[in-house]
Amino acid sequence: MKAIQITHNQELNVIEMEKPQAPGQGEVMLKLHYVGFCGSDINTFMGRNTMALNPVIPGHEVGATIEAVGADVPEGLKPGMVVTCNPYTNCGKCAACRNQRVNACQHNETLGVQRNGAMKEYIVLPWEKVIPAGLLTPRVCALVEPMSVGFHAVSRAQVTDVDVVMVIGCGMVGMGAIVRSAMRGATVVAVDIDDEKLALAKKMGASYTINTRTEDAHQRLLEMTSGFGPDVVIEAVGSVPTYQMAVDEVAFTGRVVCIGYAKSEVSFQTKYFVQKELDIRGSRNAQPSDFRAVIHYLERHGADGDEAINALITRIIKPEEALDTMHWWSQNPGKVFRILVDFAS
Repeated sequence: MKAIQITHNQELNVIEMEKPQAPGQGEVMLKLHYVGFCGSDINTFMGRNTMALNPVIPGHEVGATIEAVGADVPEGLKPGMVVTCNPYTNCGKCAACRNQRVNACQHNETLGVQRNGAMKEYIVLPWEKVIPAGLLTPRVCALVEPMSVGFHAVSRAQVTDVDVVMVIGCGMVGMGAIVRSAMRGATVVAVDIDDEKLALAKKMGASYTINTRTEDAHQRLLEMTSGFGPDVVIEAVGSVPTYQMAVDEVAFTGRVVCIGYAKSEVSFQTKYFVQKELDIRGSRNAQPSDFRAVIHYLERHGADGDEAINALITRIIKPEEALDTMHWWSQNPGKVFRILVDFAS
């Protein structure tokens, strides 16, 4: 079977692997249809992802069908079903697992990062990691995992309908945060440096947009919030300026939720932590409930027929086109939502 393998020095190859044997006890074999490239994959390709294996088979954003099931798999999982997967592991023993927050397991290994992933024709997984996708197509299923990360951040922020929520970064994860905040009735302010992404953010539920390249974000936020600032800021970029902006702009007694990994140290005016009495929270991966919520949202919006959702798919490529696509992406980092690799045809 075909698989894509990345090394950390801008090398990507389509390799041949043995197809997995029949699934064992408690296992499910998936036929991969579409697998998404995400930000961690381009960072691996560019040599910036120190957490990834080298070389590694990427891929944890999955749209698949069940090929076969092993013994002792629940009857609800049947061959032919459209599914996605929970790509994280949890040890069951660390503090996070003890507190039933398995998404933040201290020893987590994510598919395509700390262990070889799903960017191949078939994969075998424990049945517990397989998530039925209802009425979704495999193509749309590949959007579920990154959107669920944004949904989880909104849960961490405890967003309600009285909140003004600023989402910094309108990539796939940020779009998930925008959608979930709007679903909860919040007033959403989308912030980015790309007008095309901001236009799409409006379609996904943002009430206001700010392009920080061309507008004074601080002044606009004061105007939008009657001088208070946003109640919640969700940082979905992972850069020094955006982390600092989150703390500077959030309202007194506000909540800051951090998703992005900054690549260098960030300096803060720590007086704001105290003076504003801020809640500053990390948000990592997603919970099973977040996956279910995204699937429910996509089902209700018609998924394949929804213009805004379709716009989240930047390109669909064959495995053999992956190397050229990664080079293009490295030169156009702000123009990509998701690139899907088609293993089905």
